[in-house]
Amino acid sequence: MDLDKRYDFVLFFDVKDGNPNGDPDAGNLPRVDAETGNGLVTDVCLKRKVRNYIGLLKNEQPPYEIYVKEKAILNNQNARAYQALNIDLSKDEGKRKGGDKIDEARAWMCKNFYDVRTFGAVMSTGINCGQVRGPVQLTFARSVDQIVSSEHSITRMAVATEAEAVKQGGDNRTMGRKFTVPYGLYRAYGFVSAPLAKQTGFSQEDLDLFWEALQNMFENDRSAARGLMGARRLIIFGHSSLMGNASAQELFDRVKVERATDPTKPARDFSDYRVTLDGQELEEFKTVVSVQ
Repeated sequence: MDLDKRYDFVLFFDVKDGNPNGDPDAGNLPRVDAETGNGLVTDVCLKRKVRNYIGLLKNEQPPYEIYVKEKAILNNQNARAYQALNIDLSKDEGKRKGGDKIDEARAWMCKNFYDVRTFGAVMSTGINCGQVRGPVQLTFARSVDQIVSSEHSITRMAVATEAEAVKQGGDNRTMGRKFTVPYGLYRAYGFVSAPLAKQTGFSQEDLDLFWEALQNMFENDRSAARGLMGARRLIIFGHSSLMGNASAQELFDRVKVERATDPTKPARDFSDYRVTLDGQELEEFKTVVSVQ
């Protein structure tokens, strides 16, 4: 079923004693706004988790294959489109391999790869399948309150090489560090464009699967580094028209977060907060609001 209306949404998720999104440029410290101290999680990180969930759920079978995945060679993925269309690329020269068949290749990629028709992709490197603007977009997630990054020294009771063992006289210990956020509640915003969905073939069934992924994406993404992470609240604003009936910012302003416990003490659990919509506390994970 085609998507015939716009959606905007707010996602809340939290982390306890974990690193939700390490910054490789800062020694893998949790990402933080340097001016405010609020924690950050990139949109790329959130999309990665959605991709991983869909890939596991659908076993990466068409039309739910994942284009951007670990160790993927993207030009090889692009070449599959031309192979499926029985188009010989060996005669094409220069940067635009694909020539006037690019639109056909782009359509094939959208049909077979869930993340291409959902988030879009640049597929014009080498073997050219064009570019796709994805109908689903996410912002960075930002923590409701400031976060504190805790540093922990850890010890491994083993070494990697015999030379290290000799150097330590058989003690065989390796010291390391890990960084965690004691607790943080994060809020991300998202948008679903119906006109772009029509261009990529993103359907109502794909959208329902996306909502499911947002709820469950942390459940199969556990690791010692990430601690305890979970999706907490999803507020979906469904418009009644293709282009929408209100600005996203006006809708997002209706969603508030308040402290439910003593605000002078640091929050350590989701129960320390109240998430409200138009003043009413939200008890269920998903709330769908009709926008007329």
